Formats: sequence, structure tokens, C-alpha cells
Amino acid sequence: MRAETARSIVDGNAAAGMLWDVFGTDVTGSIAVCGGCEAAAPLAEAVVELDETAAIVRCRSCTHTLLTVLRDGERVRLVVGALREIWR
Repeated sequence: MRAETARSIVDGNAAAGMLWDVFGTDVTGSIAVCGGCEAAAPLAEAVVELDETAAIVRCRSCTHTLLTVLRDGERVRLVVGALREIWR
């Protein structure tokens, strides 16, 4: 049986390291547009469920999952959800 991992509910700034691993730069200041409600806000303002293996980034306005970053050892995966666009 697998033990539960500790999970935190934080803002998008806490996911900066995992997002850096995907994009190679700090994208927390980039504007994310939600495909669910069309809200546009910096990724730093998103709601993030975070543990040592994943960051689930949700729209603060409607809670749709914008994207998920998954870390498996040395590999990092980005799964795009309701993220319509991202821009600087």
C-alpha cells in the first residue's frame, strides 16, 4: 500500500521550479488564458496543488486545471489542460 504524500495548496510562484524545468525560464509572470472561463492572469496568481512529484495549476477564477507538471526522476512532463494560451 502506498503512503499518502503531503500536498500543499499554494499560488503559482511555488511551482516556479517545476515550470522552469519545462520551459527553461521563469514563466510565473507570463499571462495564462483559461479556456474554461477566458480569465487572463499571471501564472503566479494561479492556484496550485503541489507535492514533490506534481504541480497541478488551476485557474483562480473557475478552478479548471490549466496544466499539470509531473516529475518522475530525471524526467519532467507537461500535460496541458484548459490552458488556451500563454504569453509574456
